[in-house]
Amino acid sequence: MSSGTIALVGSGEYLAPIQPVDKKLLAHVGGEPYVVVLPTASAPDGEGVPERWTRMGVAHFSQLGARVEPVMLLDREDAENPAIVEAIAQANFVYFSGGKPRYLLETLQGTAAWRAILNIYNSGGVVAGCSAGAMVMGAAIVDFPKFWHTIPALNLAPGLMIIPHFDEIPPVMLASLKHTDRHTTTVGVDGSTALVGREGRWIVYGSGGVTVFEGKNRVRYTEGQTVRLPLPPLSTERSER
Repeated sequence: MSSGTIALVGSGEYLAPIQPVDKKLLAHVGGEPYVVVLPTASAPDGEGVPERWTRMGVAHFSQLGARVEPVMLLDREDAENPAIVEAIAQANFVYFSGGKPRYLLETLQGTAAWRAILNIYNSGGVVAGCSAGAMVMGAAIVDFPKFWHTIPALNLAPGLMIIPHFDEIPPVMLASLKHTDRHTTTVGVDGSTALVGREGRWIVYGSGGVTVFEGKNRVRYTEGQTVRLPLPPLSTERSER
């Protein structure tokens, strides 16, 4: 059993500035990349919004030369639907676009679809999430707009709490953010940037930075730098919540 790649993207999924990041991620897949794009987090935003995200995702990864299919997993019933679960299981690269993090978490947690995604990771595949999709992969999520309140998450990235759009958040809002404690390390990820876990380390891909809260201090890392964090998992048996 080999570990895969986790990609936690700050913002800007499927747009031109993120192409270099996704090109690198596609190269981490053993063999021909087969991407599934899931617009799950955008389901509460209304009719037509998930479809727009999947169209963007298909166009984006097609331009990068990958085989790509949309999977319309929009609620917990879908997450237990054998046809949808099988569609996910065929892939070696899973991408969650943004939207509502708590909705995404509650839709995936403990489902057959999430187990299929863990299997992809354990088989050496890529699991990527942008914005809300990145947040739910950590140990906990911030319950926006209540920056001081957190909720246990999917724990694919143990010990981390991800703050996406970090370069867009006003400093006054960051002041109320729960900083690193003995259970979690808070990590801010800028737009067009990914914190990538693979081969037992974390590294930065993209044009922005990754900011790690270390007590009262913040340490910023940029493209190509190794980030000092709890290690990504070698397998995900303990990540299934």
